[in-house]
Amino acid sequence: MSSLLTNTSAMTALQTLRNVSSSLATTQNRISTGYRVATASDNSAYWSIATTMRSDNEALSAVSDALGLGAATVDTMYTALTSVVGDSKSGLTALKAKLVAAREPGVDRVKVQSEITAIQDDLKNTAGLAVFNGENWLSVDSSVTGYNATKSVVSSFTRVGGTVAIKTIDVNIDKLKLYDPNGGTPAGIMDKTVTVGTATDAVSTIDIHLLTDSAADLTKLDGLIGIVDQALGSVTQASADLGATKTRIDSNSNFIKSLRDAIDRGVGQLVDADMNAESTRLQALQTQQQLGIQALSIANSGSQSILSLFK
Repeated sequence: MSSLLTNTSAMTALQTLRNVSSSLATTQNRISTGYRVATASDNSAYWSIATTMRSDNEALSAVSDALGLGAATVDTMYTALTSVVGDSKSGLTALKAKLVAAREPGVDRVKVQSEITAIQDDLKNTAGLAVFNGENWLSVDSSVTGYNATKSVVSSFTRVGGTVAIKTIDVNIDKLKLYDPNGGTPAGIMDKTVTVGTATDAVSTIDIHLLTDSAADLTKLDGLIGIVDQALGSVTQASADLGATKTRIDSNSNFIKSLRDAIDRGVGQLVDADMNAESTRLQALQTQQQLGIQALSIANSGSQSILSLFK
């Protein structure tokens, strides 16, 4: 039955055209944005997960920056400790060699002391210059208000369920510090008073210019050599500990970078559009749209043919 009031064919063609146009708009939006899920209305679950993971990834970016800052600080202190250990010409190694040389009877210990004083000054200067971002872990003042012997480097950001946790790599600078002018407890390695044999002294205050070749003075000199040797062992251990911390920070930093890439890939799997599929779908929908327009045109022209019945 043909009707002027109800054109069933046109209604069907129009509904089909609306559906095709809606799908076409969705596909065009995916192609223009690159996202299959761009808003919560596209897929609320995936959008929520992706938004949370993007936020966490930014937190991991901050962790990566903190690790970089921590690595630079640790590297500065590690370099200074390595310099303090020294070699035949500088550092504790040279200081011990000078004391051993002073053990020889007849040596001018006044001249040797001038060399020792120069080394002591150089050691203190090295510790004082070990500063990065306002931090110095080797020359400290434990009497300052707010002093904290534990230095923390943010190392990770985790989310388990809805619980967020921040983890750190901690460094106890009481085990590293070389100087603490206010007699901190414990004192610094260089200004800590140690007794070895008959000698009681600190590396920073050793003075041999008054020592003679007497048995008592030579025994004291042996004790001073022991004091320096103990300090050298402590600095070597501190260097080893800080080196291990440096390796740990570097490892964490590399892992964080890889983790961020993995999260980016995971989020992409959830919300990114498959451009190959979308381009194919776009061509198909454009063809369907053209056919829908033609079908609607044909359906609308049907009512015009009714006029011929009244001529």
